[in-house]
Amino acid sequence: MKTREQMWDSLGGQVDLLVVGGGVTGCGIARDAARRGLSVALVEMEDLAYGTSSRSSKLVHGGLRYLEQYEFSLVFEAVSERRILLDIAPHLVNPLGFLFPVYKGSRHNLFVINTGMWLYDGLSLFRSPRIHQKLGAKQVAEKEPTLLQKGLKGAPLYWDCSTDDARLTLETALDAAKAGAVIATRAKVNSFLKDDDGRIGGVVVENTLTGELKEVRAHSVVNATGPWTDKTIAMSKPLGGGRLLRPTKGVHIVVKHSVLPVENAVVLFHPEDERVLFALPWGDHTYIGTTDTDYDGDPADVAATSEDVDYLIDASLHYFPDNAIERSDVVSTWAGLRPLMKPVNEGGIPGDVDESAVSREHQIVVGQDGLITIAGGKLTTYRRMAAEVVDTAVKLLRLQNRLPDGLSASDTDREPLPGAIGWPADDDHDAVAEVIRKASKNRLDSATSRHLGDTYGMRGVDLAKRVAADETLATKLIAELPDILVQVDWAVEEELAATVTDVLHRRTQIIYRAPDQGLECAEAVAKRMAGLLGWDDERTLKEVADYADDVGLSRQWQNAGE
Repeated sequence: MKTREQMWDSLGGQVDLLVVGGGVTGCGIARDAARRGLSVALVEMEDLAYGTSSRSSKLVHGGLRYLEQYEFSLVFEAVSERRILLDIAPHLVNPLGFLFPVYKGSRHNLFVINTGMWLYDGLSLFRSPRIHQKLGAKQVAEKEPTLLQKGLKGAPLYWDCSTDDARLTLETALDAAKAGAVIATRAKVNSFLKDDDGRIGGVVVENTLTGELKEVRAHSVVNATGPWTDKTIAMSKPLGGGRLLRPTKGVHIVVKHSVLPVENAVVLFHPEDERVLFALPWGDHTYIGTTDTDYDGDPADVAATSEDVDYLIDASLHYFPDNAIERSDVVSTWAGLRPLMKPVNEGGIPGDVDESAVSREHQIVVGQDGLITIAGGKLTTYRRMAAEVVDTAVKLLRLQNRLPDGLSASDTDREPLPGAIGWPADDDHDAVAEVIRKASKNRLDSATSRHLGDTYGMRGVDLAKRVAADETLATKLIAELPDILVQVDWAVEEELAATVTDVLHRRTQIIYRAPDQGLECAEAVAKRMAGLLGWDDERTLKEVADYADDVGLSRQWQNAGE
């Protein structure tokens, strides 16, 4: 695998398709196009999954609540994609039980909810990880003893999936690179290149680490910049032309599992406004989210506010009164933006609807300048959205007589992501962990081996072999967590990591899980990366300071008046 610097050096010249944006959809587009046989380059101004794609609810799900809004096509599409992701990324997409408690006076009674569950399973063609169960109040109390029992009538237990959103994005990008795509991070588009007819034919891109500029020519250009969609379009139309997006902010808070011990994802209706949110088990932690509020600021500055955190704590206090969360229990927060399409009425006029009612459907828009824009949608459906975008690009290339010979059909619904190659058919995570432990010559314990398997899939064996050759690579980064030093080397050499934040935020989850959010190990990680990347002392110190700033954004809610 090329390093980030080698990818930058490979960038330039002419490609069939240029993707702007390294979120999960952009990486999915690059993967799909490259696997079909197109020449592809992807440019991302920060790191892969920098924005929404590392700040989601970390769920691959059908969107049960969309049934209430009669968005059956969205649910069908999502549950179909859930099955595909279970097949192509079984190490990253894992079944998770969801409890839907129904109380006396709830918006819908237990019969209606159970009927909805049958519809939900039916839309998945009964290929859910498991078929739902109808539980009585006593059975619910056995499964989730911390959950409020007063007025509880029962709860269906249904199954969706959890994931590591950042690593799902990363592995999609790695597979794109394996198929020949150039994946360039810290590569910011400064302007579009246009021909005499005003059609976009490429970009001027800046290496934000060095200031170097390059021109990249492309027969087709895709805008997959998520919350930055309107800003990207504005570079082509500096006089404006309206906004496509209505971004909404989603906030999550993380606490120790011992503070709020839930074994299943619990569906909650906020007592204040009845918006849907979840309490989700996350190993040694539990996280609660999400909020859904309009956001009009810079996407780079999005963060939880004091009000957001209190809103989530209030929901937890209502449903888990005997496990009262306090502000001091919050280990970390994250905030992301949903790049939702602005709703319009039948006359094409922007509509005024509640944030939670804005459709999660995606749209593909082709501008007069030839720019293909994709926005909206859900993490779960990223692969299908990507395939639709490439279909659109192929049609435009054919109209321009620039379609390469010998293109193949999309196969991203069948081909596994890198970590899933060789994964056992019975999805036995413990068996994979044992293979990894043996590959390390028993220098890794079972918990660390399981962690590497769940994080890297079968590629965890390659990390274990490094540990076998050098026992110091098994050194823990944080005493309380399973992450080890070899992951830093691997992130730089095999996963395009270029900064300390890349490693501690998106290649691992240390920023969310460590008691001090990784500040303790940031200096050691920076020094290790300095040796790998040739940083001087000034750059090394700056990396530690920049990471502290990122942690500060996660803690911004603690500052009065912020």
